[in-house]
Amino acid sequence: MMIPDTQVKPDVPTEHLEWIGQYIVDKRPDVVVHIGDHADMPSLSVYDRGKIQFEGRRYRADIESANAGFDRLNKPLNDFNETRKRYKEKQWRPRRVITLGNHEHRITRTVEEDARLDGTIGLHDLNYWDHGWEVFPFLQPALIDSLYYCHYFANPMTGKPYGGMPETRLKNIGYSFVQGHEQTKKSAEVWLGNGEVRRALVCGACYLHSEHYKGPQGNNHFRGIMVLNEVRDGNYDLMEVSLNYLCRHYTGQTLKKLMRRYWPGWSNWGDDLSLKGVA
Repeated sequence: MMIPDTQVKPDVPTEHLEWIGQYIVDKRPDVVVHIGDHADMPSLSVYDRGKIQFEGRRYRADIESANAGFDRLNKPLNDFNETRKRYKEKQWRPRRVITLGNHEHRITRTVEEDARLDGTIGLHDLNYWDHGWEVFPFLQPALIDSLYYCHYFANPMTGKPYGGMPETRLKNIGYSFVQGHEQTKKSAEVWLGNGEVRRALVCGACYLHSEHYKGPQGNNHFRGIMVLNEVRDGNYDLMEVSLNYLCRHYTGQTLKKLMRRYWPGWSNWGDDLSLKGVA
């Protein structure tokens, strides 16, 4: 099960994280991979410095919101194991991996740019390790069952993310890969003459809020998780699970109705919905 970028920050809804956590418990995948950018860290953004929207941002608030969101994601599994413990049943602990994204890397970059902060702030402020997740450093791919997972794959000559169509990325990268980073959903597969398959999956949005920098039209894209079944030799059966489906499944109502009920002041949830396909 692959979880795209969740980008948690202060004052954004995080109900969906508990739905995802419960779906993990219900479906029991062998491996869970969070592709990174769970902690959004807007206080460390170099793009917004000096702008009005930068006012009031605080590092500690970013860390607290990210950790609270990760607690929420892991709560169903913790509750499940606590119940099994009471009944003296075996604990269920799937392999869980997170590949750090460029937003978490903002913490590392900030320390590198100002050595006075060394030991004061750092990745250790995040609670990923506390919940038992394997943490892969930014841009270090995780090879799991013949698939490479990374927040994004970089051109070794420039250090910048590969872009373009997924078929082109497959040609440049050379092996089956799964990445996040981009607020889109793209996939491709190439069957080779020897019977082998190379597959590309790009999916980088798993949150309920809208990103203001993308404007009123740029927030219309898929939000959800991906389930990869029958993973073998670089190939798999792909299943999409949208946040709208998870909302219906676990709350009995649509995302549109839930957001209007619990977040009445939230923009983009009026007639101009920010989630494509929400009914």
